[in-house]
Amino acid sequence: MLAFIIPLKSPKVSSSWEAISKLFERSIRSVCNQTSSNFQVIVVCNEKPQIQFSHPHITYIEVDFPLPGADLESKDFDRERKVLRGLNHARKLDASHVMIVDADDCVSKHLAKFVGDRLQENGWLIRRGYWYKDGSKYIKIMRKGFERYCGTSTIIKTDLYDLPEQFTEEELTWHIYKYYRHREIKNTLEKRGKILDTLPFAGAVYIKHGENLLYGQAQNPKISIKSRILRLKAFLDHRILTPAIREEFSLYDLA
Repeated sequence: MLAFIIPLKSPKVSSSWEAISKLFERSIRSVCNQTSSNFQVIVVCNEKPQIQFSHPHITYIEVDFPLPGADLESKDFDRERKVLRGLNHARKLDASHVMIVDADDCVSKHLAKFVGDRLQENGWLIRRGYWYKDGSKYIKIMRKGFERYCGTSTIIKTDLYDLPEQFTEEELTWHIYKYYRHREIKNTLEKRGKILDTLPFAGAVYIKHGENLLYGQAQNPKISIKSRILRLKAFLDHRILTPAIREEFSLYDLA
């Protein structure tokens, strides 16, 4: 069984809790739109969001963690603290694999079925995915390297998360922060002889919006020829957002 873990930020550190809740509702609708019923969803949050959607496979775990600071490291640490709480619950559910999902991203409806047919595999990296700016009629295909940019990009066998019993919760959180974030987990597991496969299809959509700064870039009037070529290539990777893509990822327009 695949367990999706969704860490959700506190409304007290959100510029618009209404906007965050709408993004989250679309995300969790996407997660629950699986073609197989062999999945669970674990949402770890400071406060349960006010949304219309419900599903019998969703569990909300409300926590009273200290609010993170404004710096990126503090925000990431808050995320990993919630991931740890979700991992512990996934183990109680006997989930074979876990996937961390950012609370604004969308995922393919085929993931639970794919994992359910391959329960003995170590896991997968989502190297190919989409990048979408809300409200656009176009979507960008990322043919490789998706796992370097998006946190919704790994599916890992649950028992491959090494969580030493003698560690405190804070020590475990730093352990995950250092070794098991999406940019580090591949190397961490390879050092233990555990190789992750590549998911053979586009598995997720990274959502760009006002509160997400991952793709934020300063304007630079001096752009090299190489950069111009790369930007042209990126432009050519854009395509029309088709009904088929919308349906697979539950990617509807936010009102």
